[in-house]
Amino acid sequence: MASFEKYPMLAEGYEKLTTDLKRLRDERPMIVEAIEEARAHGDLSENAEYHAAKERQGQVEASISEIEDKIGRAQIIDPSTLSGDKIVFGATVSLMDENDKPVRYQLVGETEADAKAGRISYNSPLGRALIGRIVDDEIEVTVPSGDKYYLVSKIEFI
Repeated sequence: MASFEKYPMLAEGYEKLTTDLKRLRDERPMIVEAIEEARAHGDLSENAEYHAAKERQGQVEASISEIEDKIGRAQIIDPSTLSGDKIVFGATVSLMDENDKPVRYQLVGETEADAKAGRISYNSPLGRALIGRIVDDEIEVTVPSGDKYYLVSKIEFI
């Protein structure tokens, strides 16, 4: 189902999507070749290679469509051009958790998120809770592991 809303992402996320799209498009001829080769083996009803190649073709085409949609709706945001005192997409936020342990996250697009690298999706529970907040705001967020509490200590646009 196509949506017309913008799809915010950083430039590196856009580059990753275009690289993935090129890789998938380059894979198309190899899949067609595999299908033709499997067809040559005769009876298609019991031909595992044919069915595997057709399934892969469906997966690749679905991925291509999804990536083309995201690229078509991409809104590339450069955090270094942003400023202000509120948390927005692209901001790097320093927080103190309930144990006074500092944590730091950058709000990024869904395809760029990697919590271990300190990059969370703006659509994640914590990401949604952070949007619009300012320094010294207390945040309560419900995550699968339970309720978490944070204090916004710093907002940067880097």
